[in-house]
Amino acid sequence: MAIIEQSIQYFDQDKRCIGHLVYDDTFYKKKPCVLINHAWGGLDQFSKNKALEISKHGYIGFCLDNYGEGYEPISLEEKQNTMTPLKEDRGKLLNRLLAGVEKAKSIDIVDIENIATLGFCFGGLCALDIARSGIDIKAAVSFHGLLDAPNLSKNKIKAKILIAHGWNDPMATPNDVLSLSKELTEDGCDWQLHAYGQTTHAFMVPGADSGDGVLKHSMINEKRAWHSALELIKSSFNEK
Repeated sequence: MAIIEQSIQYFDQDKRCIGHLVYDDTFYKKKPCVLINHAWGGLDQFSKNKALEISKHGYIGFCLDNYGEGYEPISLEEKQNTMTPLKEDRGKLLNRLLAGVEKAKSIDIVDIENIATLGFCFGGLCALDIARSGIDIKAAVSFHGLLDAPNLSKNKIKAKILIAHGWNDPMATPNDVLSLSKELTEDGCDWQLHAYGQTTHAFMVPGADSGDGVLKHSMINEKRAWHSALELIKSSFNEK
């Protein structure tokens, strides 16, 4: 067995993006693919580690570079200034996301009939927006994601949706959760919400602790949410 990791270049018009592909080359056949959307810090080692975990389940992990050029902002100000223009222009963001999806589909070992997506924080919003586009993917998972809907034309969601949410997350309030539940219910898609009590933002990220109750890792809920995500993805890929 050998785990292969490699950079994959693709373009959103003239913006160069540098994704990160991880897979186990034991079996020479097409494999299901899970697209991983990074948080506001860019395509970092956390995202790459998740792709590695995905590969150990027999899938391809493909980290999308939603900022372009592999950019990883460092300071809080840089992160905010990089994320905000994309969050405020959801059409531009969607084009960036779909460029990554199309690149994944062009990779010869990817089973294009079995693609899922997941993401963290800003990446959770990205995963939901990919599903909201109506493209034919199996599942989309948001971990402590931003939940507000884009002001774009609505398309029927084909993916099964899982929202893994810390109930005390100040970046996605109970009202935001209710708005999303209304949106998904009206769409008629297959969706589920796992809300974790006494849990705030970034609960999936080991070491996260802002000291003010905004960011805080939760080991138990990290494990619960990841298990639930893998179960949804596995069952979705197994459906004919």
